[in-house]
Amino acid sequence: MNVKERIFQLREMIEHHNHLYYVNAQPAISDFEYDKLMQELISLEKQHPEFADPNSPSQRVGNDTDNTFVQVRHDYPMLSLDNTYSRQEVEDFHERVRKALPSETIEYVCELKYDGVSISLRYENGRLVRGVTRGDGEKGDDVTANVKTIRSIPLILKKGNIPVLVEIRGEIFLPHKGFEKMNDERAEAGEAPFANPRNAASGTLKIRNSAVVAKRPLDCYMYYLPDENLGFGTHFDSLAAARDWGLKVPPYIRKCLTVQEIFDFIAYWENHRDTLPFDIDGIVIKVNSYRQQNILGYTAKSPRWAIAYKFKALEAVTKILSIDYQVGRTGAVTPVANLEPVLLAGTTVKRASLHNADQIALLDIRLGDVVIIEKGGEIIPKITGVKADERSADSEPVTFITSCPECGTGLIRLPGEAKHFCPNETGCPPQIKGKLLHFVGRKAMDIGCAEATVEQFFNHGLLRNIADFYGLNKDMLVKLERFADKSADNLLKSIEESRNVPFERVLFAIGIRYVGETVAKKLVSHFGSVDTLMAASYNELIQVGEIGEVIAKSVVEYFKNPQNRELIERLRSKGIQLTRSEAITRVSEKLKGKSFVISGVFKSHSREEIQKLIEDNGGKNSSSVSSNTDYVVAGEGMGPSKREKAAKLGIPVITEDEFIQML
Repeated sequence: MNVKERIFQLREMIEHHNHLYYVNAQPAISDFEYDKLMQELISLEKQHPEFADPNSPSQRVGNDTDNTFVQVRHDYPMLSLDNTYSRQEVEDFHERVRKALPSETIEYVCELKYDGVSISLRYENGRLVRGVTRGDGEKGDDVTANVKTIRSIPLILKKGNIPVLVEIRGEIFLPHKGFEKMNDERAEAGEAPFANPRNAASGTLKIRNSAVVAKRPLDCYMYYLPDENLGFGTHFDSLAAARDWGLKVPPYIRKCLTVQEIFDFIAYWENHRDTLPFDIDGIVIKVNSYRQQNILGYTAKSPRWAIAYKFKALEAVTKILSIDYQVGRTGAVTPVANLEPVLLAGTTVKRASLHNADQIALLDIRLGDVVIIEKGGEIIPKITGVKADERSADSEPVTFITSCPECGTGLIRLPGEAKHFCPNETGCPPQIKGKLLHFVGRKAMDIGCAEATVEQFFNHGLLRNIADFYGLNKDMLVKLERFADKSADNLLKSIEESRNVPFERVLFAIGIRYVGETVAKKLVSHFGSVDTLMAASYNELIQVGEIGEVIAKSVVEYFKNPQNRELIERLRSKGIQLTRSEAITRVSEKLKGKSFVISGVFKSHSREEIQKLIEDNGGKNSSSVSSNTDYVVAGEGMGPSKREKAAKLGIPVITEDEFIQML
């Protein structure tokens, strides 16, 4: 057998074993044997580059190229589904379908609603040529290099009756075991854990280095072929064909002829979802017949032939063992309950936030209490109730601490504040480290410095405030553990580039309490320079739109402190931007005069992207709902207080898709 034949044989063998392992979950060889095959293939391809192939399984390791994602228009729009939490609305959906299709038998397909990231794959002549995120539904990011590292996605479809062109939709997700392993590794490295598997999957897919993506255990299920001209009569049949082509189609699918059968499927998975090795957040119900789908058609944002039933948040019962108090960068002290470990939503929960002293008193939480915990989309679940009837007779109410657990300074609680604070801003270690981390963040100065690195610099006395970043040099860095010439050069380059960050982000990065991104932009827009802002009085500040008493007082107090004014001068001497740059050119004035509040998590855009769209089109962002608010843009997990206030004031609450329609 010549070299070319051996390379082709190895590729076929490796992809066959990939399919057995990652799709069928039936490995036929050991990891050692698999690695030997892969090593042989990589070696032969290096020796014979004339046989290179972008779809070779050796390419799944990714590369170190910093890929810039290109926007690609979808051949078929990736629409969102109407969501419901009510069985009555499922019945209403069925009734609408029945009225549109009188005297016809209606068959539905019920599937799990995977909690991950939507993806569209394109195969030409059986070979994977493109992977695109959902984006705004009309176009998304080309993430092909990253998609190719996911071993459950075939690079080449099985031989057989495969159309010349195939586009298929699916969901990329992180299984529980892989997610927990990733967070364990991040904790060991001193990095912040991912909030949940969905966020981790989404963030991973947007990494511009496919070699990093390849090391993360992403998985993918395919669930929809949008091209109705492939010759299939039903959605169910199209998925069966996709499975035959080698695509990973989930087995959790059921055909239903009645609403009761749909409810049976919902009930089963509502009670058994914690047995799955990945997260789901509901059930998707689709009309099976393509002909009937065409009759039913679409609204502007979603198909009329499908609906998603969303599950309520999961709960578990456990016991409070102890309470820790954590100090954040602003000095806010947050109590956290240490729990008897309990399995919830596929992960083991050991801690839950208690938020503040008022929340502890409201729920009358005590040590040793049996409590109900709920897990939404956050890292640390929350306690929603106490089983007081199971409480020990000698239990006593929790007394909130009076001194900082880190530096011993007496805590303060300002009038109207829910949180206790440590006022020792410049001497309390977690506050100092928190400010340093905030300063280097992506939305702030965007300096490539991980949490573990900040911790290391702090422990070695190299950083005591944010201006110290601009005093670092290569001689200092290379003496430290984990720092070589390249890593030192990369960090120093990142610090140098941060000198060009615009003033509004610098002001946010400085970390003045209550001055978030939106407030920083408003202050910079109004005052123009740090000198004018430092000289502003309380009365001048509250004249700025949406700058209230609390923010105004915080800004005045910050600049009254001589240490903070000295810090500003040090930043000025290092060339940091402390004056407003030229005005941003607007895309349009479609939202001129309109004020928006954004709440929740969105499918196609980050909150920052929506905020930018609002500003680029002449609108204004606000952090709180008031009579001056024109619209609330609501995503998943929108705060109930904002929804209630919007309803009370008669302010329209619109979806992400409805907002995009406005543009």
